[in-house]
Amino acid sequence: MKLESPPDYSVRTVDMAFDTLELIIASDPTQITVTHLCCSLGISRNKAYRLLATLEKRGIVEKEARSGNYQLGISAVGLSQKILNSTNLIKHSHPVIENLAKKHDEAVYMTVLKDDEVLFLDMADCEQRVKAEVLIGRSFPFFSNAAGKVIKALETREIEKLFKKLKSRKTPCDVNLLEAELDNIRKAGVAVDFNGLGEGVISVAVAVKDYAGKVVGAITMLGPSFRMLSERLENEIIPSLIEGADMLSMKFGYAK
Repeated sequence: MKLESPPDYSVRTVDMAFDTLELIIASDPTQITVTHLCCSLGISRNKAYRLLATLEKRGIVEKEARSGNYQLGISAVGLSQKILNSTNLIKHSHPVIENLAKKHDEAVYMTVLKDDEVLFLDMADCEQRVKAEVLIGRSFPFFSNAAGKVIKALETREIEKLFKKLKSRKTPCDVNLLEAELDNIRKAGVAVDFNGLGEGVISVAVAVKDYAGKVVGAITMLGPSFRMLSERLENEIIPSLIEGADMLSMKFGYAK
């Protein structure tokens, strides 16, 4: 009986693009010419030019003006850093949020922003009897919680575009008040939200940054309003969260 081979759904052009990148990474920078690419991958000069032109347009490769040789571009470096950040985020953040949860006996999360929603990625729970519902794996609009607000507040390049988008559609929040709130958060470096994630629930968040100063997520503490009193927030919780976020940011190469 003849066994059928599984269908091949791969796209040849994409395969060749990855082959090109692997060749550039593995080779001496002085070798990466169109001729070298043609010989190594067994493709025509026309195809090699088109591949390199596409990758160059996206900033994945760069052409050296004098020699005409190709090397990895700045976008490739940024992409690799994003991949490392996403795979290492939980690994690096969990001990930090665990220490914070033990220190203050409140639930602490590592949160990230996906488009305009906050994803509660990882959690260190507390021993309290009264506590907020477990939110791990759930997503919420950024304007409903401290994590989303602190991340958006520090995305200064995108902030004008964000408010234009919010004003052009029906959003269940006062855009003018939100704009003022984000401005205050940007100055303070910390966000505190009341009732956005449920009646009587307070969330506090501080951003975590990478080597380029870009926000990669936020350490977020949740607790009931009767425990998260103003004096405790100001004197205990906020300084601890800032210290934890600074420590985690340093793991991603951020230096003030």
